[in-house]
Amino acid sequence: MVVYGMQLPVQSQSAIYAEPWEAAAGARDLVEIARAAEAHGFDYLASCDHVAIPRRLAEAMSTVWYDPVATLSFLAGVTERVRLLSHVAVVGLRHPLVTAKAYATLDHLSGGRLVLGVGAGHVQEEFEAVGVDFARRGSVLDETMDALRAALGPEEFPEHMGERFAFKDLGQLPRPAQERVPLWVGGSSPAAVRRAALKGDGWLPQGDPREQLAERIQKLLRLRADAGIAEPITVGAIAEPLYVGTPGWPVGRRTLSGSPEELAASLRAYGEMGVHQIQVRFRSRSRAELIDQMAAFGTEVAPHL
Repeated sequence: MVVYGMQLPVQSQSAIYAEPWEAAAGARDLVEIARAAEAHGFDYLASCDHVAIPRRLAEAMSTVWYDPVATLSFLAGVTERVRLLSHVAVVGLRHPLVTAKAYATLDHLSGGRLVLGVGAGHVQEEFEAVGVDFARRGSVLDETMDALRAALGPEEFPEHMGERFAFKDLGQLPRPAQERVPLWVGGSSPAAVRRAALKGDGWLPQGDPREQLAERIQKLLRLRADAGIAEPITVGAIAEPLYVGTPGWPVGRRTLSGSPEELAASLRAYGEMGVHQIQVRFRSRSRAELIDQMAAFGTEVAPHL
């Protein structure tokens, strides 16, 4: 069965996908959307991560990027079931113990609902500002994931001895509520696919076209099998923008719209190529329309998945 989750609106407002109504939205909107997601069967809510956006990218990316730990912690307090995904945390910008302290606390307080999605990052100025080598961000992420495996494990005094990070005899409580916090790797580059295959519990492709996704999934599974890793991996996909029903306004030519049965038939193709969870985004002109779309998807489309 394919489950479905969503990237939260409001908390990141890139010009690529933000709707105009989000500019004036805030905490109350996020609360209502999170509660609607829980009510309509969404598996997770996701929040992005950027420390600061350079002026050269501000027009395209905007500078609205809520902190994922603060955002997901806030929403953990107004929900009970829905999982909380960082999609993705640029964990190389911070020492692993700092990251572990924040996300372990989030998992503890939420009753074990964290999924830690991680990625290498792409904004050079962010890395320079915090003193991290942008050119080596891939290898930094590789070791950071190893360090986080230790730091988010069950031990009060975790231990990691690596090239960049080394710690032992340093206790951190509270521990995560989960015995093993899932680490999902974001990105579709060859390095990201390999990292997901060898180090991840899940893979978060970055909007791969359908015609390319099946081949990448097979590569991911081959790499994992060749490495002798028997544990299953959660394969994700970001679906095309959606609108349930016949829109009475221009929703863009890439948007999938139509009857619930038509949308479900289209989305089932992801499951047939090996996807376990799809991330959905709905076109909307207001919070109310977004919640209506979420409700229609959960009650009319999801049962056909």
